[in-house]
Amino acid sequence: MEFIINGQGSDVVKMILIMTMISLAPFILLMMTCFTRIIIVFSFLRTALGIQQTPPNQVLVGLALFVTFFIMQPVLAQVNETALQPYNDGLIETQEFLDRAAVPMKEFMLKQTTTKDVQLFKDLSADEDIAAMEADELPLHIVIPAFITSELKRAFLIGFLLFIPFLIIDMIVSSTLMSMGMIMLPPVMISLPFKLLLFVVVDGWGLLIKTLVMTYN
Repeated sequence: MEFIINGQGSDVVKMILIMTMISLAPFILLMMTCFTRIIIVFSFLRTALGIQQTPPNQVLVGLALFVTFFIMQPVLAQVNETALQPYNDGLIETQEFLDRAAVPMKEFMLKQTTTKDVQLFKDLSADEDIAAMEADELPLHIVIPAFITSELKRAFLIGFLLFIPFLIIDMIVSSTLMSMGMIMLPPVMISLPFKLLLFVVVDGWGLLIKTLVMTYN
């Protein structure tokens, strides 16, 4: 009791909260960027090609991170100019820094979020004031889940479109093998080289990354 009365207990609680926020900050920031859509699309591509471990997870995550930094560069530059630099110079307090940094991030997320998803979380909120707010006035705890939901929808749609050409190759190979009576030979062994060849010939990685970047323009 004396430990808490002297105010030391509150300091310990603050330290625990700060350490918790530091550990969660990278995950929160990744959820507020285009990383989610990119890494999911890359995972769909690997599954569509039928190569479960190539490229390895470290390579996909690294590529997704660098593509994310490329796409988010204008937003991060705005955060640096309006929030980080004044904070480092001691011109603003921590709360104002967070408020300023949230503005460009919120603008980016709302630009990529459908009105339907925003309305979904506005309806789910028990706060009547939030229901009456415009999109740019919404707090982050409404904008972030709406943004993530939209990102998941778009990522799954792109993944579906990625599957189509490779699925056609699988069907052609499977039908050919059955017509030749070679039912004991796994179609995947034959279709995989053709899928890889198609992906390399059309410059698949370049086209995919270009498409992902253009979806954020």
